Amino acid sequence: MSYFGRHIFFCLNQRDKDEDSCARHGAQSGFDRCKSRVKAAGLAGPGQVRVNKAGCLDRCAGGPVAVVYPEAVWYTFVDNDDIDEIVDSHLVHGKIVERLLLPPSVGK
Repeated sequence: MSYFGRHIFFCLNQRDKDEDSCARHGAQSGFDRCKSRVKAAGLAGPGQVRVNKAGCLDRCAGGPVAVVYPEAVWYTFVDNDDIDEIVDSHLVHGKIVERLLLPPSVGK
């Protein structure tokens, strides 16, 4: 058994000047919202969920992005409602949010 049941990593990478990056698309606010929701739901801590910051995850074209492990499910999101749905559906109930999945073909 691993220390945490799930990790959700948020790309918070900020690229130079004109290059697109998750940081330019509200990634920090998505991370903050997720961390707050997970904590409020009592899901944080050993055996449960860890919300992590990440550098570049190499999926910039779909940004902002987050990935949930151990399932390796990649999400894109737009606002707090999307983050709430990821928390409530995937992190609480283990059900993938199909409408927010990042297509496998999306990369840099």
